[in-house]
Amino acid sequence: MQDIGIFSVIGLAAGALIGLVISRLIVGRKVSKNIQEMNAKADLQIKEARLTAKRIVDEAETKAEKIVSKAEDNNERIKQNKIQEAKERFNKMRSEFETEKSAHKLELKEREMEVKTIERELQIKVEKQQEQQNELESREAEANAIRENLEKQLKILAKRKEELDSANEKRIKELENISKLSEAEAKEQLLEAVQAKAETDAMAIVKNSVEQAKATASKEAKKIVIQSIQRMCAEYTIENTVSVFNLDSDDLKGQIIGREGRNIRALEAATGAEIVVDDTPEAIVISSFDPIRREVCRLALKKLVADGRIHPARIEEVVAKVRKQLDEQIMEIGERTVIDLDLHGLDPYLVKMVGRMRFRSSYGQNLLKHSIETANLCAIMSAELGMSPKQIKLAKRAGLLHDIGKVAEEESELSHALMGMKLCEKYKEHPVVCNAVGAHHDEVEMNNILSPIIQACDAISGARPGARREILESYLKRIHELEDLAMGHDGVQKAYAMQAGRELRVIVESEKVSDQHADDLSFMISQKIQDEMQYPGQIKVTVIREKRATTYAR
Repeated sequence: MQDIGIFSVIGLAAGALIGLVISRLIVGRKVSKNIQEMNAKADLQIKEARLTAKRIVDEAETKAEKIVSKAEDNNERIKQNKIQEAKERFNKMRSEFETEKSAHKLELKEREMEVKTIERELQIKVEKQQEQQNELESREAEANAIRENLEKQLKILAKRKEELDSANEKRIKELENISKLSEAEAKEQLLEAVQAKAETDAMAIVKNSVEQAKATASKEAKKIVIQSIQRMCAEYTIENTVSVFNLDSDDLKGQIIGREGRNIRALEAATGAEIVVDDTPEAIVISSFDPIRREVCRLALKKLVADGRIHPARIEEVVAKVRKQLDEQIMEIGERTVIDLDLHGLDPYLVKMVGRMRFRSSYGQNLLKHSIETANLCAIMSAELGMSPKQIKLAKRAGLLHDIGKVAEEESELSHALMGMKLCEKYKEHPVVCNAVGAHHDEVEMNNILSPIIQACDAISGARPGARREILESYLKRIHELEDLAMGHDGVQKAYAMQAGRELRVIVESEKVSDQHADDLSFMISQKIQDEMQYPGQIKVTVIREKRATTYAR
């Protein structure tokens, strides 16, 4: 039994050992199998990871290629756009250059035509001078022949005079013996008789001359005025105190006004003109009594709108350039006018003032056109009156400069006639011209024959129907108001408005108004006119006090 137990224990131990070995073998197999499975999984994962990595790399390369292609396309498109913009800019610049080139060619052509015209005129003048020189030479030869003939005749006359003197002395002695009078006594009686007869004949001749002059003066004056009007009738443009600037669209109004109105304030400050932006479609209004300021503002706006850059600094720059260009244009207008009228030796400042007349108007009549018309009328009228060529030139010169005081740059309380005379004297014009300019409204005394001609031609040009825009009713109303204002004072007998309302003549009663009161009355009437009426230029008030004593011899 003990042996059985031992064997059983040994068997159990051997069984346990065998079981342990078997279990280890089974576990080792499982572990090995697990390891193999894990290795297979790892290899599979590695293979999948490699495939995934390859796929990701391929996708990345594809995306990279797409990005590169897209970038290349974008670069190509940008390049093409830049090239297109450069081409458009080049075409625009080329078109602008071609435009400027054509304008420059046109200007050069015009200048060339003007030069050819001047050369042709000079050639004609040279030919005329040559003809005049030939005529003078022929006349000089005729004069020499006449002079020689006269010298011969003078010798004959001197010889005959000696013979007559001797015969006269013999006759005087014979008459003294017959009449028993001395030579002095006979001469005195003869002179008295001849003087009485001569006075009678002279009075008759003077009377006939005066009657004939009265009969023909009015007719001849009307004839000359009508001929001048017929030869100088023309139509001229009407200028106002406002200019309308047209816009392509209403969107530009906002740009012109600017943020909080900065642009429009800068433009008004730089030009001195007022700009009115209202509801008028595609238009703004430029307002100023100075036409040059309006023109500067209009041209500056035109450049700014075309450029598109509208800001205060740009506005000041453009206005300065435009003002310089306008000064050059004014000088060119003055020079062209002087050349057209064939006037020479005019001071450059006066030439500039003539150009400024283009931008000045009076009652709607352009001042430059009025001055040119007056100058030509003066030349025609002086030629009709038979004046010398020098006087005709002076008349034309005075006609052109008679209203130059209206465009004077300096401010003065003088009237435009006196201001014009001052300018002409300052720049060494002929005294005849200075007097004609100052006297064309009777503000200074006329001292030459040309002054009334300039006054008459000025009146003809201004009074031509349609020349001025003043309404007849308003004109007549102003004249009546002027006369009624003077009649409202005590002692005034009659009042007459003369010189188109520029002069008021007041006739007072000598019993009621003294000489001292006449002076005071003239001053009071002038002050009342200034306070209550609106009128162009100035009004001269003349108070006339006359005392007449009349008696009859019966």
